[in-house]
Amino acid sequence: MTRSKLRSLTRRRRARGMTLIEIIVVITILSLLMAAVGVAVIPQLEQAKVDRAKMDIQNIQNALKTFYAKKGNYPDTGVGLKALVDAQILERVPMDPWDTEYVYMKEGSNPVIISYGKDKAPGGTDTDADISSKDIGAKKQ
Repeated sequence: MTRSKLRSLTRRRRARGMTLIEIIVVITILSLLMAAVGVAVIPQLEQAKVDRAKMDIQNIQNALKTFYAKKGNYPDTGVGLKALVDAQILERVPMDPWDTEYVYMKEGSNPVIISYGKDKAPGGTDTDADISSKDIGAKKQ
């Protein structure tokens, strides 16, 4: 083969694209980048759900105050938050960020709203911890 044919052959091989090793290297680098981003982002998503639950609870508390102003008392535990919809104060009762209903209890004359967190069970720590209107109210003062 002459030099010009070798150069032509080499150019054609280069023009075809990337080799398998180059593709594997690129995929490996992208995988490492995605893993690093995932480690940083996933905890932030869970914290965003906790923050949303706190905002929902505050909104429900405000709706309960409106209910109290109209009716002179808070709904009984048995009726629950459905009373806010029946009184046309809320269009619907929101679900918590983990697709569970907020728990409503009337302790004495005070309403309490609770989300059981990610584990959907009483107790827990971190994102599994309960989020209660008692705790949110205490932090404001």
